[in-house]
Amino acid sequence: MTRFASFLALTAVLLFAAERGLAADGKKLRIAVEGAYPPFSEVTPSGQLKGFDIDIANALCAQMKTECTLVQQDFDGMIPALQARKFDAIVASMSITPERQKVVAFTERYYQTPARLVAKSGSKLELTPEGLKGRKIGVQRSTIHDRFATATFKGAEIVRYTKQDEVFLDLAAGRIDATLQDSVAADVGFLKTPQGKGYGYIGPFYDDEKFFGVGAGIALRKGDTELQSKLNAAIKGIRADGTYKKIQDKYFDFDVYGEAPKK
Repeated sequence: MTRFASFLALTAVLLFAAERGLAADGKKLRIAVEGAYPPFSEVTPSGQLKGFDIDIANALCAQMKTECTLVQQDFDGMIPALQARKFDAIVASMSITPERQKVVAFTERYYQTPARLVAKSGSKLELTPEGLKGRKIGVQRSTIHDRFATATFKGAEIVRYTKQDEVFLDLAAGRIDATLQDSVAADVGFLKTPQGKGYGYIGPFYDDEKFFGVGAGIALRKGDTELQSKLNAAIKGIRADGTYKKIQDKYFDFDVYGEAPKK
C-alpha cells in the first residue's frame, strides 16, 4: 500500500470514528416519554404526544441544537429499556430517589411537586391501620407512590396499575377507595375532569425525600457524563431565557419548579 493510500484509509477511519463519536456525543438523542400522565404527557385523539414533559424534552433538544426522537414507553419498563440502550434518556416525571440513583444517573431536577391522596368526597377515610383495613388504594406500578403507599398505608390493599389513568378509571367506578399520586397529576388528570366530580384530596401533602426524592429529573445511563452535563446546561439555559416559564404557564398557574431541595 502506498503512503497516499494509507493516508486515505486512515482518513476514512478517522471520519467514521468522528461520525460515531457525534452520534454517541448526543447529536441524535432518543428520549423516552410515557404519554399516559396528563398534564405531563399524554396522547391526543389524533395520536400526537403533548404535555409539560413533551414540551420540556423538545425545548432541551432545541437548546442543545440536537435532533431528538421521542420514544413512547410504559413507565414500569423505562429503566430496563434505558439500560438495554433502546433510548438514551428518560423525560417522564421520574423522581430522583436514592433507590433509582443506584442504577441510573440523573440530571438536576426540572420540576418538583408533592404527592396526595384522592378519594370520594365525604368518604371519611381514616389513615390508620384500623381505618384502612379492607380498603383499596390504587397506585401506578413501580413509582415512588407505589413504594410510599406500600410502606405507609398499613392495613390497606395496594392495587397496582400500569398507567395512572387506569387508576382513575377504577376510582371513579368504585373499585378502589383512594389513589396516591402526584398532586398536580391528580388535579389536572382527574379532579378537573367530569369523572372527578365528587372527589377531592384527603390527608396531608407527602414529600419525604426518602421516598419522593428531590424532584423530577432526566434519567440517563451511568457513565453518560457528557450528556448529563449538556442536559444540565440546557435546563439552566431554558430557565434563564424564559422558555421554561413559557412552557410552565401553558400548563400551570404556579411555580412547578418548586422550592430548592433540602440538604
